[in-house]
Amino acid sequence: MTGLYSLADLSPADVLALADRSVQLHRDRTAHDRPLTDLVVGTLFTKTSTRTRTAFTTAALRLGASVVAFGPDELQTATGESTADTGRVLASMLDGLVVRTAGPVARQRELSGGGVLPVVNAMSREEHPTQGLTDLAVLRHHFGDLAGVRVLYVGEGNNTAAALVHALAAVPGCELVLACPKGYGPRDPGPWREVADLAEVTGDVDVVYTTRWQTTGTAKADPDWREAFRPFHVDTALMDRWPDAVFLHDLPAHRGEEVAGAVLDGARSLAWTQAAMKAASAMAVLERFVGGRRA
Repeated sequence: MTGLYSLADLSPADVLALADRSVQLHRDRTAHDRPLTDLVVGTLFTKTSTRTRTAFTTAALRLGASVVAFGPDELQTATGESTADTGRVLASMLDGLVVRTAGPVARQRELSGGGVLPVVNAMSREEHPTQGLTDLAVLRHHFGDLAGVRVLYVGEGNNTAAALVHALAAVPGCELVLACPKGYGPRDPGPWREVADLAEVTGDVDVVYTTRWQTTGTAKADPDWREAFRPFHVDTALMDRWPDAVFLHDLPAHRGEEVAGAVLDGARSLAWTQAAMKAASAMAVLERFVGGRRA
């Protein structure tokens, strides 16, 4: 396969292998033979990014590649050139391309130059697959065997939620419950339980996961959307329902909105480990999809 557009395109074995490789590289960032030596990786970020952009830039450098960074409006697509034509040119010069946009993943596929250039989806409208890999990796790092682990996702069914769904689908026996305001759940049906009220969540929970209410590069049509989201604020009272549960957040966070500062910065928060592991997951992805072309 040329590139990574969605975790749904991978087999469960491949998803788990990438997550486990991420854990290995997190524990030892030198556990590789610089498989991208003499290669050139482009990074195209048309939307803001701290963790993902830094993760992929440093990952490419640590694996031996050189990096060419493109910002919004720096390519000729800004003056009317088609995405396909731009992709054809990039494919003739680069060995890999990491792309973040707020548009559809189909646009990213066009940048592959007809499938020649490995493209990594670093976030699209539909999914944030490398975030899903990071989330799975941090859970593997913390729990080891994930069979029977129950994850509660709280908030909007956005691209991070979509990636989490695909990531956890690779783990037999792992259960996912999504608590989303009405009208803000995942677009597609799937093998999870969805509730519109946190009071409906019963039984044990091992992981509570939330994200920023306003997804990067998007807007909500309802001007009063915050009122619908307020009951989904993750505070100490919610976490106290499951005293042994850990907390995840993909960051950036807005303390006082989706999460209380005491939770985000508390002893049960894995959010900062989760952020750090993005670099290792980026290394695993580039090693597999860009460095793997040499095999």
